[in-house]
Amino acid sequence: MPVRAEHDRAVLAGLLGRDPRLHAYELGDLDDFFWPYTSWFRRGDAVVLLYHGAVSPTLVALTRPAGVAAVSALLGEVVPVLPARLEAHLSPGVEVALAGAFEVTSSGTHLKMAWTDPSRAVGVSPAGVVLGRADLPRLRELYALAYPGNWFDARMVDTGRYVGISDGDLLVAVAGVHVFSPTYRVAAVGNVTTRPGWRGRGLAAAVVTRLCEVLRADVDHVTLNVKADNGVAVRLYERLGFTRVAEYGEFRLRAGGR
Repeated sequence: MPVRAEHDRAVLAGLLGRDPRLHAYELGDLDDFFWPYTSWFRRGDAVVLLYHGAVSPTLVALTRPAGVAAVSALLGEVVPVLPARLEAHLSPGVEVALAGAFEVTSSGTHLKMAWTDPSRAVGVSPAGVVLGRADLPRLRELYALAYPGNWFDARMVDTGRYVGISDGDLLVAVAGVHVFSPTYRVAAVGNVTTRPGWRGRGLAAAVVTRLCEVLRADVDHVTLNVKADNGVAVRLYERLGFTRVAEYGEFRLRAGGR
């Protein structure tokens, strides 16, 4: 079956929805909020996403081990239409399909996790209030200090799914979303940080728990991505009821020899 650009959201939702915890980001990108920034490719049941809404285009090719060959074959056919420089989120083994056309540089192994067992969060008291557009200056100041280099799309604050804890006028802890789609019933927690000097007080646990409570009113799957070697964060999320869904690699791709 030849590769094709896929424009039918119902088809994509059906394929990605078979494994919503693995594909929560892609399902969220089907939403009207993100759809204009996406290009989709399909070969049979294999699906690849090219997302244009970040500073650098991002290629997403995720699958379970049984699907590596099919996704790799699809990537091989998509290579000619990819930009010369991009980021990529790839399931283990899929990156080999790009090695002939790109210099592939690893940015580390990451985990996909899903909130499956809230009962684990014994002793964690949810805290925080919903933030809005008026809080953007405080958010940007906090991220510049406590989480420099993070990917923050200010439009996501308009979803009402950013939660923060303040000390007076100072924002000291925050948890937000990279993806939020009531239509496709998925969300991805992101941009979680605590101000230096306020760390070690359980604020991250409190604000993430509060955010998850807010999210579960509208979605079935709350997920997140975290670096596999960030043991402090992984242990925190596991304590709050998140479980590991899959590993994937983040890569920088630079065209070479094309």
